[in-house]
Amino acid sequence: MASPSLGPAYRIETQRLVVRCYQPPDAPLLKAAIDESLDELRPWMPWASEEPVALAKKVTLLRQFRGRFDLGEDFAYGAFDPTETDLIGSSGLHTRAGPDAREIGYWVHTAHTGRGYATEIAAALTRVGFEIDGVFRMEIHCDPRNVRSVAVARKLGYVHEATLRERVSRADGTRQDAMIWTMLAHDYASSPAASAKLRAFDACGTRVL
Repeated sequence: MASPSLGPAYRIETQRLVVRCYQPPDAPLLKAAIDESLDELRPWMPWASEEPVALAKKVTLLRQFRGRFDLGEDFAYGAFDPTETDLIGSSGLHTRAGPDAREIGYWVHTAHTGRGYATEIAAALTRVGFEIDGVFRMEIHCDPRNVRSVAVARKLGYVHEATLRERVSRADGTRQDAMIWTMLAHDYASSPAASAKLRAFDACGTRVL
């Protein structure tokens, strides 16, 4: 397993995608992808209840994403087509899972669902989490009714550890359950995620994986 000093990975190239740290100029692509996907996002993503928002707010959000990324506080990624002119989806290696752990979150633009992109993104970030960030534990959280997210976790070899009842608060005052899927460092080598094909680069463009 690689040393955590190699990370974080600012850019990850998979077979079909560029998964990289967000930049403020990505705001128009992010806003368009969210606005066009709201019907699919609102049932599962609590933050989507506040959308759509003005472009200026998206610029501010991406400045915050980049700042936290540079400070090593949290790692939000955009997933782009190889030309980086189309935002396929959004993801992250979130530090809210605690020390020596990362939580992967993801969503895919409605125009690109059903093509395996979420699995490709999550597999890449699983490798980065274990092999570059050097964590012990990876997690995926999702609503039990979100069958596509459940399928991603299962395909990659994550284990359903628990379902927490009414764990997530929504803007309308309702609450939803959260399934917790986990993978530990000693499970990783034998998981499908370990065979994901990718190249990863640090902030200076040096390949680290």
